[in-house]
Amino acid sequence: MMKSPLFWKVSTLLGCILLLLVPLFMVGNLISERESYRNEVENTLRQSTSGPQQLVGPLVAIPVTETYFKAEEGKQVEYKKRYMHFILPESLQVNGNQHVESRSIGIYDGQIWNTELKISARFTLDELDQLKGETMTLGKPFIVVGVGDARGIGAVSVSKINGETLSIEPGAGVYGTLSGIHMPLSDKALESKSFPLEMSLNLTGTGSFAVVPVGRNSAMTLNSNWPHPGFMGNYLPVKHQISDSGFQANWQSSWFANNLGGWFNDNDVPEWSAIPAFSVTVTTPADQYQLTDRAIKYAILLIALTFMAFFVFETLTGLRLHPMQYLLVGLSLVLFYLVLLALSEHVGFTPAWIIASLVGAVMNGIYLQAVLKSWKRSGMFVLALLGLDVVMWFLLRSEDSALLLGSAVLALALFAVMYLTRHFDWYSLSQPKRPQPPAEPDTEVMRLWK
Repeated sequence: MMKSPLFWKVSTLLGCILLLLVPLFMVGNLISERESYRNEVENTLRQSTSGPQQLVGPLVAIPVTETYFKAEEGKQVEYKKRYMHFILPESLQVNGNQHVESRSIGIYDGQIWNTELKISARFTLDELDQLKGETMTLGKPFIVVGVGDARGIGAVSVSKINGETLSIEPGAGVYGTLSGIHMPLSDKALESKSFPLEMSLNLTGTGSFAVVPVGRNSAMTLNSNWPHPGFMGNYLPVKHQISDSGFQANWQSSWFANNLGGWFNDNDVPEWSAIPAFSVTVTTPADQYQLTDRAIKYAILLIALTFMAFFVFETLTGLRLHPMQYLLVGLSLVLFYLVLLALSEHVGFTPAWIIASLVGAVMNGIYLQAVLKSWKRSGMFVLALLGLDVVMWFLLRSEDSALLLGSAVLALALFAVMYLTRHFDWYSLSQPKRPQPPAEPDTEVMRLWK
């Protein structure tokens, strides 16, 4: 077996494929490096504007000081416990109009969104009477509206409550790390046992936008000009429409479904960032780096199919190809991904794919004409390479059918090899060659490929 030409031919081809893994690995690292530069742009935008936003509220917060006594060494020792008691709205309706714009730093883009919010809530203050007692001291109630990043707060306006205009103060005013604004409530504002609250808020951010459904019944409607929303988080919209001009989505929830009242326990500070919320993310569609990274995962398949075609051609025609010729064609296939990456940063992924495919076709067409001694043979191989590029493009674009398409390609390639070599005697390749009569001296000192 070790003396068989077929064994050494197959071994050499496998060695060439393994050798091509080195430049493929280098191109893969370059893709990761360029993608990290793009991510740095997004981080820069987040640092210079504001990050993801989560709207919590409005809530009525009441500072409570509870006095109690404990017997210690025969004496009654007085202790005081301070916490915030929250009154959640009976109903909450949030309507948002979101505008997303792209910002460029060099050749990289990031998205910043601005959302104009209209918030309607209704509160019932029956709990205030239950809190009053000899051991309970209540502070001044105030309305809290929390956000993820206070730098994104723009214009704020609030309706009058019982004829009184509320003052808007910075900071959430509650325990924990919640950012936002608060509005003190006077005795006049609290005269009624229930009151509606209407407010508008302009909020800017990057990445995700979320609203915590704090109302006993909560609903949100969001309109946006961004056609690539990512509906993440704890609640999917009950209905949504997505088009090239943007999307519209509607969410609904109630305490029966989310048990949100349990998050606001008097004994604990709520984990503000962990509260379940309606959420949507301004996502970037699969960009050139993600697509190129996915494409390079199919590089070994492309190289293996090309080498298989050359091997079958050698077997059927008797024309011998040198390992260096295999290697040069393989390097041209690796170069395809480098050209694809470089061009996609400037002209987009699909145009870059077409240009890179044509560049590879021209290179291989001219080279294979000399190697295969025929323009016809060269053209057939170039058309086959272009066909593989088309198949690979559909593999990248059809995530749901990628496995099916890939399996079909491999099945067709195997069937083609089986069909073309069905009458071939493979034992003839492993049999030693018969002695040849003396020939004229050969000018070639050494042949590496038999």
